[in-house]
Amino acid sequence: MSFILRRHDILFAKFCLHALFSYLLINQFYLAAIDQLGGDPVKSITHFTGMGALNLLLVSLSISPLAKIFKIRQLIKLRRLIGLYAFFYATTHIFCFLLFEVQFDVIFFLKEVFNRPYILVGMTAFVILMILALTSFSLMKRRLGANWQTLHNMVYIAIFLVTIHFLWSVKLNIVEPVVYIMMAVLLMIPRRRKVMSILSSFKKS
Repeated sequence: MSFILRRHDILFAKFCLHALFSYLLINQFYLAAIDQLGGDPVKSITHFTGMGALNLLLVSLSISPLAKIFKIRQLIKLRRLIGLYAFFYATTHIFCFLLFEVQFDVIFFLKEVFNRPYILVGMTAFVILMILALTSFSLMKRRLGANWQTLHNMVYIAIFLVTIHFLWSVKLNIVEPVVYIMMAVLLMIPRRRKVMSILSSFKKS
């Protein structure tokens, strides 16, 4: 038995997602403004936005399997919105680093990127997400044609880069990042052929 979500159901779901994701981010900055994030609010916001991007990316990758399992095809219509919010949270994450950690010193930022492998991995993932976000709209999908899907399969590489970035960024407790890596692996099992195809194309190039 399949469930059918009507147009107004999808619109309502999108409205709720916009409200939720916006509220969570705005509330975090509000808590920082009123000094309710502990002794290191910068670290708290940076961590929150980074984890938000990772969680939203995992949720977006969960949409297709969930749509098949529960036979709710229209869930796919929520995937792009969630993916774009993952990119927005990632952008905020980097903005916080630029603002609070390096004070928009671009030269110092670039040195940090190439001197710290975990930042380099994170920035590589961000560049992929940025390309996917910019090409996620219908106009770009039509222009890219068959290449569009090939390009957007790069999200599978991005999720692994983000989890590795998380793993390398922690200093003591690695249990949480390892759990996230395992979740990413589970989501990639039904997509293993696509992942192998991407890796093969890298080897050929």
